[in-house]
Order: sequence, then structure tokens, then C-alpha cells
Amino acid sequence: MTLLGAVLAGGASRRMGTDKADVEISGSTLLDRVTSAVAEVTDRVVVLGGQREGYETWPDEAPGSGPLAGLATALSRMTEDRALVVAVDNAFVQAGTLAHLASVESDLPVVPVDHSGVRQVTCAVYPRQIAGQALEEAESGGSVQTLLDRVSFLPVTPEQWEAWGEDGRSWYSVDSSEALATGMRRFT
Repeated sequence: MTLLGAVLAGGASRRMGTDKADVEISGSTLLDRVTSAVAEVTDRVVVLGGQREGYETWPDEAPGSGPLAGLATALSRMTEDRALVVAVDNAFVQAGTLAHLASVESDLPVVPVDHSGVRQVTCAVYPRQIAGQALEEAESGGSVQTLLDRVSFLPVTPEQWEAWGEDGRSWYSVDSSEALATGMRRFT
């Protein structure tokens, strides 16, 4: 199975107050950090959202639909079988976790579930075959969560991802300066 790396970077960054993709940690932007981790696992990486110098970018097919717009874009444009989708604000994502996610064979989306039962939809693998449903869901005002309710998914449980050495950092969202400070204390 072929795998596209797709980095969600089309958000407005309201809580951060500046473009999250350009925020730096230890001299690297969040965009560089995330694309680097994704590139270790995939042969090709695209950035979903606005134009980014030095990257292949795809504009959202359904602008204003949040992460679902980027997901629908990736699934409808790609030629690969599956897409490894990671949000640009998942600043502490681990390539090893992404490799484990990518190795799970399924015709359904492969989605980590945290200790609270929350589906971590912006650090997951999605099959191209749900492209039509993703676009329909985006156009009807849905979300990635409602898309998963519609198409189902294969959960990756805490027991599974903890066995990989994951501690939740790969889907920890740096969406504000406070979250960035907390993430720096916890994961660096």
C-alpha cells in the first residue's frame, strides 16, 4: 500500500495569535518539525492549506471546514492508497509513532484514541476510498469526528500506542502560547 504524508496547515491560528506553522521550537518551525517527522514515514509530503514556500501545497477543496477540508482535499487529490494526516500544531509528533500507525493494515481510518476516549483525528491514517464521504461531510458542515461516525474507524487504544513508546505527545496540540509552554515542559 502506498502512503501520502499530508500536513494540515490551513487553520486561522486564532488562539495562537500568529500562524502556527511559523512558530519556532529550538530553531525549527512547527511546519518543519511536523513535515520532517512525516517525511521519515512517507515517500511524499504535501502541505494542505495556503501556499508555503519550499513545500508542495494543496489548497482546501472546502475552505472553512477546519481539518476536514484538508482531509477531503488530500483524499480527493492523492493517487496513493492511504494518507497519513498530521496537524501542523502537533509539534511533538514522533516519527516512530507515525511508522506504527502506518503499519496498521485496514480499509478503515486508523485513529488513536486517548485515555479519555477522544479520537485523535489529526494524527491518523485515512484510506483514499472515503474521499467522497469526506467531501460530502465537509460540504454539509460536518467535521472529521462526524465523518468517522459515518464511515467507522479502527481505534488504536492507549494500550497499543503506549506499547509503541508513545505518551500522547504525537497528538498534543500546540494551539496557544500556553499550550506551547506546557508542551515544552512536558516533552522536551
